[in-house]
Amino acid sequence: MAGDVEGLLRAAAPQALGALVRRFGNFDACEDALQDALLAAATGWPADGPPDEPAAWLVTVARRRLVDRFRSDEARRRREDAVAAAAPLADAGPDGEGGGVPARDDTLTLLFLCCHPELTPASQLALTLRAVGGLTTAEVAHALLVPEATMGQRISRAKARIKASGARFGPPPPGEWDDRLRVVLQVLYLIFNEGHAATAGPSAARGDLTAEAIRLARAVRRLLPDDGEVAGLLALMLLTEARRPARARADGSLVPLAEQDRSLWDRAAVDEGIPLVRDALTRGPVGPYQLQAAIAAVHAEAATAEETDWVQVVALYDVLERVAPSPIVTLNRAVAVAMADSARAGLAVLATVEDDPRLTAQHRLDAVRAHLLELAGDSAGALAAYRAAARRTTSIPERRYLDAQAARLAADLPPLPTLPPDATS
Repeated sequence: MAGDVEGLLRAAAPQALGALVRRFGNFDACEDALQDALLAAATGWPADGPPDEPAAWLVTVARRRLVDRFRSDEARRRREDAVAAAAPLADAGPDGEGGGVPARDDTLTLLFLCCHPELTPASQLALTLRAVGGLTTAEVAHALLVPEATMGQRISRAKARIKASGARFGPPPPGEWDDRLRVVLQVLYLIFNEGHAATAGPSAARGDLTAEAIRLARAVRRLLPDDGEVAGLLALMLLTEARRPARARADGSLVPLAEQDRSLWDRAAVDEGIPLVRDALTRGPVGPYQLQAAIAAVHAEAATAEETDWVQVVALYDVLERVAPSPIVTLNRAVAVAMADSARAGLAVLATVEDDPRLTAQHRLDAVRAHLLELAGDSAGALAAYRAAARRTTSIPERRYLDAQAARLAADLPPLPTLPPDATS
């Protein structure tokens, strides 16, 4: 029951927040009121059962919190009058009062508000992940690789900046559409990635986040059916999510792509995603989401890991590295080169980003190095790299997997020579 309530709240919260901001305008106050409503739902719904219209319930409770807040502040007396006299947001809420969520879904408009041009790109990402994606401040911090305290301050400043800018709740003007859409797609991509490979905690994945990212990507595509990058992002999500049933064993341990039982992959998602990729690639110019979706499609079309067309994967990564260069792209290309050519060739690619500060604090660099060193026959080097990766990751399933790889290699290695008694350090 608790999981069902969490899922309902995850889906209903952005709709409720969008309705509140559209009606009352004060982003910060609306989010505070919604947090109170979410707390009331989290404590009450498991015992009493969820209402028929979860978003309407949240709006009604949050609206009361707003009225109480305005009434408690004498300096805002005129504002209290305006709120008290406001017309109902839609049809009656669960208690018969006005304040239910409107029939339309305001989530997309909320997405664009969070990507307002007055905000820096980093603040746009952070605020959207928090307000629309439903991630906690800690999860947003992990997703964007910054300290949690810094992220909390960034989100607070972003909300204050939106308020100071006088931004209206509505679609962006035509001149701002492309830039705002680019950030929206990046945010949805980050939300999906946090769900697909949780950065912290006991679970390898969070289906609630991947489902919400896919839902929002579908909504954006309905709005922009001819945009190739929107279609590419949705296809990428579908083809990646299709693997989720095979990514973990019953005990929660991770299963790498090469070892996955592909009969467990979600064929409906694959069958939807591959035609989307083909269609997206015809809508130029080709962008990074279309290219990543094409790479995912190559994996999805291979019946076994051995049948993967690694030469095609390398070619796609070569294009992706030119279109959207990043150390993560190079990291992934190193693996593809190792599979298509040799482990040593992959390590040569990896060497080009080994000193990149965006990677040196992460576990992924060491994890890929370990894999390639093992393929190259350097078991001692691979063991050290697996151990380093395990120390750095904050995901419990990933740490267990990396520790298991290290233990497997350690069992096959000869013992280290014992130092003589008079050896000095």
